[in-house]
Amino acid sequence: MLRRVALRLAVCLPLFLIASCNDDSSQYTLYRSSVLDANMRLHVASFDSADGDAYNSENCQIAAGLFVAQPGVTVRYWCEQGRFRK
Repeated sequence: MLRRVALRLAVCLPLFLIASCNDDSSQYTLYRSSVLDANMRLHVASFDSADGDAYNSENCQIAAGLFVAQPGVTVRYWCEQGRFRK
């Protein structure tokens, strides 16, 4: 029994690790500054569609533009390539 579980783990674990190592080059993250601190980076959204780099970049830029266009917005919005990073 224990041997069977160990065998399943040995087979499944590498597959899980490979699946979790996605290429960040086609992912984009939308950030904004804070009203209280212009240097603060706050995560707004992630764009990681399977449709690729150009699609994710364009959608991130569109979202940033829509947020900025709202009346009364005083914070800055910008996109960065890759996954969310603190």
